[in-house]
Amino acid sequence: MCDACVMNAVKDRMLSRRGFFKLSAAAGAATAIGSAAAPPALAAGHGTVEDMTHTLSAEFPTYFGSPGFSAEQVFNFADNGFNLFNLSINEHTGTHIDAPLHFSADGNSVDEIPVSSLVAPLCVIDIAAKAAENADAQVTPDDLKAWIAAHGEIPDNACVALYSGWGDRVNGDDFRNFDGTAMHFPGFHAEAAQMLIDESGAQSLASDTLSLDHGISADFATHYAWLPTGRFGIENIANLDKMPASGATLIIGAPKHKGGSGGPARILAMV
Repeated sequence: MCDACVMNAVKDRMLSRRGFFKLSAAAGAATAIGSAAAPPALAAGHGTVEDMTHTLSAEFPTYFGSPGFSAEQVFNFADNGFNLFNLSINEHTGTHIDAPLHFSADGNSVDEIPVSSLVAPLCVIDIAAKAAENADAQVTPDDLKAWIAAHGEIPDNACVALYSGWGDRVNGDDFRNFDGTAMHFPGFHAEAAQMLIDESGAQSLASDTLSLDHGISADFATHYAWLPTGRFGIENIANLDKMPASGATLIIGAPKHKGGSGGPARILAMV
């Protein structure tokens, strides 16, 4: 049988199967109306799910300024009956994980991050007001103390997230905010990271900017304080403006490629 004949036969079977499953799904949906239960995770006290992930593309800003993502289509539906792309990705592009290995000689790679750390109470530290006045603003120990005074102790396994409002800039040059010499965007002060290490059970930091450190950092002091302890980071997290200061839960879809120093992640928040 010719290749074209085989492909056409496959397409016909795919279309007939698709029609069958559509009918089955419609019947199932009709049966479930009026009796559907919330997913167990939501039934436990969360009402909605929010996507905390920026869409990854070749245009997404990167720390070094050059594109960190490309996709080459090697099969297309019109000619081949299916679509398939080869991806080329810098691990630290888009909404992504910094594994301990990123800033340590022998820390856990991204595939070795304990899964228990990937479901995390979310604590949002709002520094948007001071970031609006100073692009080099940082989360300090005083900001953490103010959060604790208002919301109680930081929970074990928490993800402590910096909300600066920087996500609104993601489609423009002012996300990197490069002045020709250095970038300018908010981050965590190393003393705040150290306070969390010493006084809490937090396991991850998240920032809505390109880095855990603020943009003008020349020494990556926060990365070097945080990651070698076995904790991890999230950079370019999205939609923190939709999160309460406390009470949400992150589901962190970390990549799992062997020996990786990090990688793009799909992150969801249950609120």
